[in-house]
Amino acid sequence: MAVLTGITALQMTLVAVGNVTDFETNRAFVRHVLAMDTTFTSPGVMWRAITAPGLVDAAYLAIIAWEMLTALILLISLAAWFRTGQGGSARCLAVIGWLMQVVLFGCGFIVIGGEWFQMWQSSSWNGLEPAFRNLVIASIGLILAYLRRPAASP
Repeated sequence: MAVLTGITALQMTLVAVGNVTDFETNRAFVRHVLAMDTTFTSPGVMWRAITAPGLVDAAYLAIIAWEMLTALILLISLAAWFRTGQGGSARCLAVIGWLMQVVLFGCGFIVIGGEWFQMWQSSSWNGLEPAFRNLVIASIGLILAYLRRPAASP
């Protein structure tokens, strides 16, 4: 579990750093998804579009803050794995970090971005595949965290 915690901590750190260092490119992604300007523009769903720059920036900054907090929790968990060499707080923190990752990529990108803002319709601004990969990785961590460990031999 410590290895998967380390991998996801590094991955979430790189995601957050990428969003900060390449702010404009990634903000454009969020802007296009929320504006729904590359979808089929069906009148039945276009009322969902958000184009107000302040709201778009607030959403993007919230995503970055969530990514940073997720990375921080996973990094603290990794340090706890090295410090204790066993479960306890390390496992608990890893679970919190992976749950945060599931919320971001599962709820945020797949449900809200993919379905509410119809991101699946866009050929140029569709982040469903990478979101799904991140959701699977975090879900594997959660499954491993809750597998029963064999009882210690006397």
